Amino acid sequence: MLKPLTMGTALTLALATFVSDRGAASAGAADPVVVYTALDREFSEPILNAYAKRAGLRVVPKFDVESTKTVGLTNLIVAESVRTRCDLFWNNEILNTIRLKDKGLLAPYHPSRAGDLPETFRAKDGTWYGFAARARILLVNTKLVAEAGRPKGIKDLLDPKWKGKIGIAKPLFGTTATHAACLFANLGDEKAKAYFRGLKANGVQVLSGNKQVAQAVGSGQIAFGLTDTDDAIGEIEVGNPVAIVYPDRGPDDLGVLFIPNTLAILKGAPHRKEAEALADYLLSPEVESALATGPSAQIPLLKSTKSEARVETPRTVHAMEVDFEAAAKLWDRVAAFLADEFAG
Repeated sequence: MLKPLTMGTALTLALATFVSDRGAASAGAADPVVVYTALDREFSEPILNAYAKRAGLRVVPKFDVESTKTVGLTNLIVAESVRTRCDLFWNNEILNTIRLKDKGLLAPYHPSRAGDLPETFRAKDGTWYGFAARARILLVNTKLVAEAGRPKGIKDLLDPKWKGKIGIAKPLFGTTATHAACLFANLGDEKAKAYFRGLKANGVQVLSGNKQVAQAVGSGQIAFGLTDTDDAIGEIEVGNPVAIVYPDRGPDDLGVLFIPNTLAILKGAPHRKEAEALADYLLSPEVESALATGPSAQIPLLKSTKSEARVETPRTVHAMEVDFEAAAKLWDRVAAFLADEFAG
């Protein structure tokens, strides 16, 4: 595993080499660009600040909160659709971006590096683009779980020997909700419902977010839990006794789910030109490299990004095959089911 750079160092290296024609063209623009971002503020704000300084314009970010991760900003965008305020939506997952597209709230655009992305991670109509992914993984406390007894897949969360000693984030928001919808799309309603009911029956601890799941594993509050690679890396970096398991990674297994950040320009964006310039900047090898080598250890998706990932990628493990568009259409039904099972 490569030693991580600090976010500031990574951004300095990125900015030293990054030149965007669109960004340069807007460097003297007086209008601000309004960005709603669901990526953790500690990771996204330095990048936005660096761009604002380089481009010579004001970037006005609105960050979400952990308790309503992604969903809160999505609902705000819908509520504001009669008078759009947001220019660019930087989501930390994919399904809510697609839901906005399905509501007709996104405008197509064509960033210069769109062709560098795998087809799975870009919209056919140009309304959204994925980059800098995370993997959904199991984080294990190595003092509580012997190496020979480590879980191999998400179904191991149902094993009665771990009853009450496992955890997930509240599955109504963020990447946990996205993971749930993808499981419904992949497994079908009957098997997916049985899985989540099985988690509940096995005494799963439902925590406020993925970071809290990772911290609970690191502290020994739970033996293992389902979380994201960025939160897992945080526990590894502080020296807690944890190990990452990439679940269902075998060629005949369900596969590891990789969830990208996504970028989308709002239909009727007040500052469309500035939004396109910022999107071009974010969808670049330099920014992906900064996110990959920085503390969040994001996974590059652009073919032109040369930085080595610090975690497994879709090129190194079997990835879950999932139709994100189909999963997005299941969102409301899955959310209603999960609210009945886990709300409160």
